[in-house]
Order: sequence, then C-alpha cells, then structure tokens
Amino acid sequence: MIQAILVFNNHGKPRLVRFYQRFPEEIQQQIVRETFHLVLKRDDNICNFLEGGSLIGGADYKLIYRHYATLYFVFCVDSSESELGILDLIQVFVETLDKCFENVCELDLIFHMDKVCPLLEQGSWKTEFRTCQATCVHYILQEVVMGGMVLETNMNEIVAQIEAQNRLEKSEGGLSAAPARAVSAVKNINLPEIPRNINIGDLNIKVPNLSQFV
Repeated sequence: MIQAILVFNNHGKPRLVRFYQRFPEEIQQQIVRETFHLVLKRDDNICNFLEGGSLIGGADYKLIYRHYATLYFVFCVDSSESELGILDLIQVFVETLDKCFENVCELDLIFHMDKVCPLLEQGSWKTEFRTCQATCVHYILQEVVMGGMVLETNMNEIVAQIEAQNRLEKSEGGLSAAPARAVSAVKNINLPEIPRNINIGDLNIKVPNLSQFV
C-alpha cells in the first residue's frame, strides 16, 4: 500500500503532498524535510529506492523515487508493493502530467492556477480553461492512486477518465444555468394587458397588479 506521495524541488520545497495515513500537519512537514534529505544525499548512479525515514516507519517502509529536472517524485510504500512496479507507476504519473500540461515543469505546479490541462478531444489535444491547474493535478493523481491503492496504470485510460469528468462538469454547469434562463424567458414574454376591473352585473371585481410579483 502507498502511504504517501511527495513531490518537492531540488531545494526541498514541496509542490505536491498527499498522505494516505493520518499525520498531524507538523509531522507531515517533518516527514517532507526528512525524506528530502534522505533522497538528496543519494548519488544518481545508485538504485532509486531506500528504507523509509524514522518518522514514516523506518525499515518497514520504502522510499521509491525518480528525479526529473528540478523535481523529485517520491512514493512511500510498505513491503507489499514492488519497487520496480512503483518506479513504473511514477513514470506513468509523470508522463500523464507531461501530456496534459504539454511539457510539464515545476512552474506549472506553482503558477497559472486558472489554467486546466489540455484534454483529449476527438483525437487531438485541445486547451480548455475550466478549472484550476492544481485541481487537475489532483484529479490525475486520484485516477492513478485512491486511498493508497493503485487504480490505473494505463495513461490513455487516465486521460479518458479526466476527459469524462470535465464533460460531466460542463454539462452540470449548463443545467445549473437553466433556471436563470427560464426566468429570463418568462420575463420577456409580452402578455396582453389585463383589465384592472371586471364588472359582472352588480358584481365588481378588482384585479390586483401582478407586475410586483414578476
């Protein structure tokens, strides 16, 4: 099972943090710092997994990581997970981010928070601005890992699910606007003038002014 997913830069600044077991916020920050120092001191020529830090389980857990440009992607897992399998999973996650954000970099995780990823539409990648970029990163991660369990390892399936989610959000946005459009249409209907008094023999009926209710 995956216990935590940490993404930080070469200076230890966290860019994405997701814990799948409960830790106080202060302990989470300490785990990020400890993990950074454990990973940073490793040479590029040695394997990409090591024992977990003391704060997150020690020898009972493993830290499996990949280093891309200025970012470290670190998965903390228990002994039930395969080291090579998690390395491949990190590669799938990063390639999906790269496909969605078109050559993803560290700045994509910091700035342009009003930009969503370009989604696959009719066989081509197209940019559509619908939600914040950070939310989209978490959407992608949730399609890969949920509750510490691996859900999907196929990049095309992950992208298809994200596209379906955005289509659903778009349709819900259209439904939520329907009542306002209906009210506007009713207000614009030209109704004939209603008589203010109706006389039936000796009976006189006064019709109230309905405009105050529109």
